[in-house]
Amino acid sequence: MQKLLLLGDEAIAQAAIDAGISGIYSYPGTPSTEITEYVRASPEAKAKGIVASWCANEKTAAETALGMSYAGKRAITCMKHVGLNVAADLFMNSTITGANGGILFVVADDPTMHSSQNEQDSRVYGNFAMLPVLEPSNQQEAYDMVHYGFDLSEKFQIPVMLRITTRLAHSRAGIARIPSREQNKLQLPSNLRQFVLLPSIARKQYKQLIEKQELFNKESNNSPYNTYTTGTDKSLGIVACGIAYNYLMENYPDRIVPYPVVKITQYPLPSNLIKQIYEECDSLLVLEDGYP
Repeated sequence: MQKLLLLGDEAIAQAAIDAGISGIYSYPGTPSTEITEYVRASPEAKAKGIVASWCANEKTAAETALGMSYAGKRAITCMKHVGLNVAADLFMNSTITGANGGILFVVADDPTMHSSQNEQDSRVYGNFAMLPVLEPSNQQEAYDMVHYGFDLSEKFQIPVMLRITTRLAHSRAGIARIPSREQNKLQLPSNLRQFVLLPSIARKQYKQLIEKQELFNKESNNSPYNTYTTGTDKSLGIVACGIAYNYLMENYPDRIVPYPVVKITQYPLPSNLIKQIYEECDSLLVLEDGYP
């Protein structure tokens, strides 16, 4: 398929259409707004019957998307970082109920507060909720990670967060698409009781969430999106997270960094890679676009 020149937000939207979503539910807030706008304006999305809806707030958007996931369909909900505060009740409990069809929480952070009242880092919420977090380093990776995120969500029956920042959301790059997937068929989960968080049920579900943490760590350590690149000068090791990896590479036009580099775009943190660079290098420099 031919390449498309897309904003990071638009790349995520096109990826969601290609990945077989049945619905996207959001509340507008820069820098996330263009994701839902793109789907709403897409003739392809309309032809596929994809529901693209603005909701009263981020909580109702997330609730509707999670309801679609419970019915076996793939869904996505989008908001800016402070919107996740509004959706926090649903967000935290969704990791305990789990998911059925794949569901992504796309949260757009705003470091340096271009259009926001703070610059909180949504990765903290992801860690708090104990779910996998994806943080693409460029627009192509954002597109690819939507497909990967849905696979991850359906593999572990858990919501997945896709965390982006303003500079990725609002800059353009050429995007290579992959063939579209069919939408999931309606299918209720085998255990309907898991979605009723009475204390006796929630305790069992929470225990399962704790047990999944080891699997999430293993997945992160083996992820193709977390990489270690060796370097000749081991006086310094560089750990670059998300779009900060892109910033790093822009400083080296030939894309050859003389220092070892750990690229992190999937969490939990890949402990094996971090341990390796820590043991091999005299000092470490951590690059990230987030809360200081």
